[in-house]
Amino acid sequence: MRIAITLACEDCKRRNYQTNKSKRNNPDRITLRKYCKWCRSQTSHKETR
Repeated sequence: MRIAITLACEDCKRRNYQTNKSKRNNPDRITLRKYCKWCRSQTSHKETR
């Protein structure tokens, strides 16, 4: 029940990371703090569709 998702930086809106998540444990969109190489800092990355 795991699906592939893409994470996009909330500041510059670039899609930086791809990962997967469990639909059963996290039915809503997830937000993670990841490093953005364009912003050159750790920013919030939100799940995109």
